[in-house]
Amino acid sequence: MDINAIEAKVAQLVEGIILTQVDPDTLLIESGLVDSLAAVDVALAVEREFGCKIPPTEIDVHLESVHTLAAFIAERRGA
Repeated sequence: MDINAIEAKVAQLVEGIILTQVDPDTLLIESGLVDSLAAVDVALAVEREFGCKIPPTEIDVHLESVHTLAAFIAERRGA
């Protein structure tokens, strides 16, 4: 799966949790779209979908945006 496909799937997961459409570069936590509970839901969805566990201390870093989360997943998967 290439980075674009990962980004599209991540956007779908995030949008399904927060029920709002987002751009790949939208600041998720900083903008208030993703709160702490939604961040945990996103992290769990990423783990289920991609097999990539996000360390709890790094959730806010990797959930900065759909783009940064997709880059994290691609790096972990070697894409």
